[in-house]
Amino acid sequence: MNGQQTRLGWIITGLLLGIFVSAMDNTIVSTAMGTIVAQLGGLDKFVWVTSAYMVTEMAGMPIFGKLSDMYGRKRFFMFGVVVFLLGSALCGTAHNIVQLAIYRAIQGLGGGALAPIAFTIIFDVVPPDRAGKFSGMFGAVFGMSSIIGPLLGSYITDHINWRWVFYINLPIGIVAFFIILLCYHESRRHMKQSIDWLGAATLVPAIVCLMFGLEFGGNKYAWNSFPIISLFTAAAVLFAAFLYIETKAADPIVSYSMFRKRLFAGSIWVGLFSSAAFIIAVVYIPIYVQGVLGGSATNSGLILLPMMLGSSVSAPLGGNLVSKMGYRKIMFVSCMVFAVGIYLLSTLTADTSRWMLTLYMVLVGLGIGPSFSVLGMAGMHHFDERQRGAAGATQSFIRELGMTVGITVFGIMQRNLFTHDLKTAFGGMSQVVQRWQGADPHAMLSPETRTQIPPFILDKLKVALASSIAHTFAWTMILAVLALLFVFWLSKERWEGFRQSSQAPVHD
Repeated sequence: MNGQQTRLGWIITGLLLGIFVSAMDNTIVSTAMGTIVAQLGGLDKFVWVTSAYMVTEMAGMPIFGKLSDMYGRKRFFMFGVVVFLLGSALCGTAHNIVQLAIYRAIQGLGGGALAPIAFTIIFDVVPPDRAGKFSGMFGAVFGMSSIIGPLLGSYITDHINWRWVFYINLPIGIVAFFIILLCYHESRRHMKQSIDWLGAATLVPAIVCLMFGLEFGGNKYAWNSFPIISLFTAAAVLFAAFLYIETKAADPIVSYSMFRKRLFAGSIWVGLFSSAAFIIAVVYIPIYVQGVLGGSATNSGLILLPMMLGSSVSAPLGGNLVSKMGYRKIMFVSCMVFAVGIYLLSTLTADTSRWMLTLYMVLVGLGIGPSFSVLGMAGMHHFDERQRGAAGATQSFIRELGMTVGITVFGIMQRNLFTHDLKTAFGGMSQVVQRWQGADPHAMLSPETRTQIPPFILDKLKVALASSIAHTFAWTMILAVLALLFVFWLSKERWEGFRQSSQAPVHD
């Protein structure tokens, strides 16, 4: 028994390492983008580096989830690791921004297989009474990666070379690969199904069009321009075609029958809105710290630590309590705390103290944490091995989509609020307004730039930035309240393990 527990521990370690490099990748790369563009050029194309990764990652999630149900989790998790590492190695050799974007797309394809399948494997190998604890650990890893990524990316870029931002994935990923290869011996309970090629052929281009529309809109092209309208129209048409095809497919990528399960449908909606609200906090708290309080890029990453520690505590706690309290009660308390935290963030001003901000972040972290574990358990509660991978991947896809659309929409809102507040603050000082309006607060209020700004202008900029971010959080309350309301869609069931045994042996 001890040998089996040891092997289980190694499997969990391998899975955690795999999702850690995947979750950390976007944040670690973002801190190096300025240096990368300076060396490789292509300022007009650097947005492709992020969007290419996200497009292939999101497109791969439901597809790999379905394939893992059909042919086994192990092979597709290992495939994801290999493709991700191949993309990482290629990214480190890129000689121009177009090459880097192509290699990032390869990386994203592998990343799309890692997190959803890893989470599903947990429910295959862990005893039902410990599933909550381990699923909470995965939530904690996602939270910590958002802190470690920027800090590590900044250090590597400043002291080593930006190429090592990608190369650092190799040793971690190789260790994860061999741990899963040697320790995880999957049970042979997967059923062969037909592949929904037509569904994949419409879903992938739909996501591509949506992502590029969101990335280029308001940046390279105006939102009402022909290219952006065409991209959104194509995305809508292709997605409608995908939804129709799924009604006819023998074994669809996304089965509508899953949404007939109240617990699954409720977990999807709560996850969609809570994730969209959470990513806004993750993005704009560092901007507030760096722009208003005057912290450096490193300090702005560190200050997220209380929020991530809060989620690291509540994620496993929520998972452990599901069998005693049920999904609805835990998520009601969780979403209430989360909504209070978001409300308090909407009260930020230029004079808010750091310890008050820390308190607000702890509440947000405590509130969002259970969603990482409890919603994942709720989403898979009624499904056996034949659909569990698709259910988990669909959840991951919806949450990722919510975060992407949320940060785009609220990013536009914050920029407009900031521009308005600047005009109000500076009144008729047209030259000042022309100089500062629409500027990126991260660049505008960096430590180097701050010393060049006259104090009376800097004070007004700080007030305008704080006001725009606070009002953005006020609008984010809509998402937090919607998440709370959809909690009542969850059934009152408690976690008691899967109806069919979910504990696949960790040995043949």
